[in-house]
Amino acid sequence: MSGYQFERECRTMQSESYIVELDEDEVGRVDIHYTASVAYATLCVGENLTSEDVRELISEIDERLVLTSDPFREDFVTTVWTGRETAVFSDEDFEGERGEEDDDDMEGNGHRRR
Repeated sequence: MSGYQFERECRTMQSESYIVELDEDEVGRVDIHYTASVAYATLCVGENLTSEDVRELISEIDERLVLTSDPFREDFVTTVWTGRETAVFSDEDFEGERGEEDDDDMEGNGHRRR
């Protein structure tokens, strides 16, 4: 078994979102949406993952997340985006109130630049 861990961020009746971690490092995120017969995923990973790493991760997502929710699905379609995180924003960022954490290393809602 690989070292991938999935930390659920949110869940609705038809979808789930997870942070993907490998050996305690955040390596991506996956959003899974369920229809009557097909599960769709959008997988966003860092530039350092190889094609083989991505295929292994998709298999892990299918086995550990999708099949446990919908074992009778007809297909699992995954769209993969590769890149880097530049920032995370929330409503607070647009209100002009950053508080005392006005730090040059901070972006968005407190996530550090990479």
